Amino acid sequence: MPKMKTHQGAAGRFSVNKKGKVRRRRAGHNHMLEKKPQKRKRRLNTETFATPQDEKRLKRLLGVK
Repeated sequence: MPKMKTHQGAAGRFSVNKKGKVRRRRAGHNHMLEKKPQKRKRRLNTETFATPQDEKRLKRLLGVK
């Protein structure tokens, strides 16, 4: 049986914590930051968890059971 390979694009964007939740970065914190308010940039700077609907697919891409 061939081994399952990790999707490298997903591996760079997501990680799984000890409880099995998938962590992700928030969108919108990469460019054009001068025009965004400081409050919004601070909020976008924090990491959050992926939605339960996406978790199953992401875990399969990451090679996690």
